[in-house]
Amino acid sequence: MIKLFHNIRKSFIQEGKTLNYLKYAIGEIVLVVIGILIALQVNNWNEDRKGEKFEHEILTLIDKNLEQDSIALSNELAKSELGIHCTDRLLEQVALKNYNDSLSFWMGKIITFERFRSQSSAYEMLKSKGLENISDKKLQMALISYYDQSLFNVYQAFNDVEQQFNLDWVPIIKQEFKDFKWTVYCKPTDPKTFFEKASTISFFKLYRDNRRGSVRNASKALAKISEIRTLIKKDN
Repeated sequence: MIKLFHNIRKSFIQEGKTLNYLKYAIGEIVLVVIGILIALQVNNWNEDRKGEKFEHEILTLIDKNLEQDSIALSNELAKSELGIHCTDRLLEQVALKNYNDSLSFWMGKIITFERFRSQSSAYEMLKSKGLENISDKKLQMALISYYDQSLFNVYQAFNDVEQQFNLDWVPIIKQEFKDFKWTVYCKPTDPKTFFEKASTISFFKLYRDNRRGSVRNASKALAKISEIRTLIKKDN
């Protein structure tokens, strides 16, 4: 093809047809420009397709991660709510000076802590590629809100409960309990003495308040997960 164009130009020059040559040269330039524009358009189209494919695949993976987060977080939330419920029942009975065996089993649900770790591998992959790969800006902002804010609050709230367990309850377990089985029961050596100490009641109330923080932040995180998964289904 290049040789053909060369021969045509040469023929015009040899025959002295300068005007025809100029017209031809301009036409050839136009064809070259059009060819370049077409090539660029095809390249852009291919890049768009790659971008759409990546967005679809990464959102599918994020949705699966969020599904796992929702299940795990719901389980830990239920434990926190049970701990609060048992604390309320225990304090009611202690106020009535009813130190029955049920208190030991309620304490098994109270004197413990919850842990949660998000499945965030897909989001980390997205961040490495660039959050701008998500075309829906509302979804983009919701992802940032969950992974960079909601999860931080959840981790902090659960960590507060665990720290209080280690600081306040571990010494009590060692000194004042005759038997302890994780999440099942806690048996004080002398229930009456144990429950009539003001410090004991304060520990239960503080622990309950910390757990309420866990419930509050876990519930907000679950709501954010639901919002994100709804947006993903709409866009994906």
